Amino acid sequence: MGDTVAVKPFETYAQEYVGKHLIPGAIIGIDSDVQRIYELVFGYRNAEQQLPVTGDTVFGIASMTKSFTCAGIMKLQEAGKLSVHDNIVDYLPELNKSGGQVERITIHHLMTHTAGYPPLATHVYARKNSIEQDPSAKDYGLDLLNNPGPHIETYDEMLAFMANEDFEWLGEPGQFYSYSNDSYGLLGVIISRVSGQPYEQFIEENILKPAGMKNSFFDMRLLNEKEDVTTLYMKAKDGSHVYEAPLWWDAPSMRSVGYLKSTANDILRYLEMYWNEGVVGGTRILSKESIEQMIHPHVEYEPGRCYGYGLRIVPDYFGSTLISHGGGLKGVSSYMCAIVEKKKAGVILTNVSDVPAGDLLMNAMNVTEGRELDASYSTYEVQEIDAEELQKFVGSFISSEGMNVQVALNEGKLTIESNEACRTLKCIGKNFFIDEDEKEGILQFLENSCGEIERIVYGGRHIMKQII
Repeated sequence: MGDTVAVKPFETYAQEYVGKHLIPGAIIGIDSDVQRIYELVFGYRNAEQQLPVTGDTVFGIASMTKSFTCAGIMKLQEAGKLSVHDNIVDYLPELNKSGGQVERITIHHLMTHTAGYPPLATHVYARKNSIEQDPSAKDYGLDLLNNPGPHIETYDEMLAFMANEDFEWLGEPGQFYSYSNDSYGLLGVIISRVSGQPYEQFIEENILKPAGMKNSFFDMRLLNEKEDVTTLYMKAKDGSHVYEAPLWWDAPSMRSVGYLKSTANDILRYLEMYWNEGVVGGTRILSKESIEQMIHPHVEYEPGRCYGYGLRIVPDYFGSTLISHGGGLKGVSSYMCAIVEKKKAGVILTNVSDVPAGDLLMNAMNVTEGRELDASYSTYEVQEIDAEELQKFVGSFISSEGMNVQVALNEGKLTIESNEACRTLKCIGKNFFIDEDEKEGILQFLENSCGEIERIVYGGRHIMKQII
């Protein structure tokens, strides 16, 4: 990026941001029409040995994997082997034990997080082996330790668990958006069964290899074979420091949820597929029609923010279409985006969990677009609400996935506490709130038929209120 006058203030800000959030190592890369226009590296892939981060350093990408899973589904649809509008029980008959609603869920519902599943414990149990072996798990942002449930190591075990799990549906298929790792676990099984190959192999052969993503893989063994791989770090629960926590978590039955490893260079190659109508480096990966379906705003989950297939969509991002997705896992905070009409793409990869990496990337995108560093495409009108009215929002909201959200009233202001952090909320509409310190992320409270709050939408997930 040529405009060093614009870059300098961002780089100063970015260094402070990385220091404040205790990020050991990170890379930001931005391409315009496959040309690298900006790259910024922070810290180290291994702090103790002072090993540098490069564009080819392998990081975890966590839930950024979800768009690869959807690309796999589209590939099978193009081959005529399935349709996104097929019922999932055609491919997963084991789920039919639960009867009723599951028979009306389509593959499209899984891809758009609208099947009606509440956040279940499936993903907790799928990575239980990793968690039990890792002393750093105690400092992870979710409560993953106090769970006496089973180990879910295979597809059969996952399907049996989801068929017999005792839960209440959030609503009819298509009625509500609630971010669902469980749904993406099921998509991985469908890809494997329809293709006749392991999920990982199908994605590698049909997406990664043809796109030239030579340093992207699922196979844990390659972490030891490749030289340019980051060490993972964990932030202490009290936020005072980070420490080396080298064990990579795995979930063999749910790799389709978030277990791809990749690099900044590979992700920017991959993102060409979305602004170049399915072509990467001259090779067609998906049809133009498949890409259009993936980046279509199928469901609006917050005002002005939608979900496509494995991608978040902002239809009016300063007059253009923004597609993006983040990821968070042990030792991973990642984010990628592309501005489709401008043929522009960006990525940030880091080696510690629970940091808002996406904010930093979007600020970098702002600067490369000639906007103010913290410019926002959306504005909110803050509304004053008296303490008496705020009282109805107070309560504990807990999910089987490990989320514990406490909403309280402190000195006349509504506060939310989750993952050891307490933040003040501002009202921006009936039952809608925003964190006063963050640009992104709207919280919504949902009422039952009696007008009482029964759940919160937090982190895109519907989390039920605990009845005392």
